[in-house]
Amino acid sequence: MRTLITLLLYLVAGYVVICLLLYLLQRQLIYFPVPAAFPPDNPLILQQGEHQVLVSHRPRQSEQALLYFGGNAEDTSVSLSEFSAEFPEHAIYLMHYRGYAGSDGKPSEQALVSDALALFDQVSQQHSDIIVIGRSLGSGVAVQLAAQRPVQQLVLITPFDSLTALASQQFPLFPVRLLLKDRYDSARSAAKIHTPTLLLVAREDEIIGRERSEALYNAFPKGSVRMVHFNGNHNSYLPAHQLHDLIARPKHE
Repeated sequence: MRTLITLLLYLVAGYVVICLLLYLLQRQLIYFPVPAAFPPDNPLILQQGEHQVLVSHRPRQSEQALLYFGGNAEDTSVSLSEFSAEFPEHAIYLMHYRGYAGSDGKPSEQALVSDALALFDQVSQQHSDIIVIGRSLGSGVAVQLAAQRPVQQLVLITPFDSLTALASQQFPLFPVRLLLKDRYDSARSAAKIHTPTLLLVAREDEIIGRERSEALYNAFPKGSVRMVHFNGNHNSYLPAHQLHDLIARPKHE
């Protein structure tokens, strides 16, 4: 009996240590910063307090602009030429999250959303028709932006309803809801959005299950959102020309 109690105490102590490590290291498990493959020659610089956030951009004298928030471990600078070619009438802005691709600071939900709002506010001084695109992690940023600013159109690629729900599925043995600092509750923000929204969901997404994307879809006001499935997994490459075509399709399709 004493041996059993001792074993149980060791198990409880081990469980508590793992929970503590998950809490302390969670942002290292969530964010995977990468350097820029093509450092921008003349980046737009957002001065956010003591931090400089870089934005790869292609200026254009136009009412139209496109803001892109990439996925985890994504170098958005790679996509500048492709977006520029497929959206020739739009000014293009691709954010480098804090700690990513030349931006300083450390990533967090509060920081990324604050930077996105600052970028929109600056861009909207020159452009009135703004498309916002967010992929994976960036979908959590884009949704919160669209809930707080007059976005013309919102496009979410491989999105999820909340990081809390996603992490709870991946770590079912741990009290994720009590441990998470960054929750990216996209479903809560979605309920406030009446902007025309397109959800692009990968059929074989092995990271974000279909139920997480469908839960987000159901959180939007009816009539404002459509969902399109594309062949591929979570990290499948979605060319800008295909993205352009999907955005341009009629709502009923």
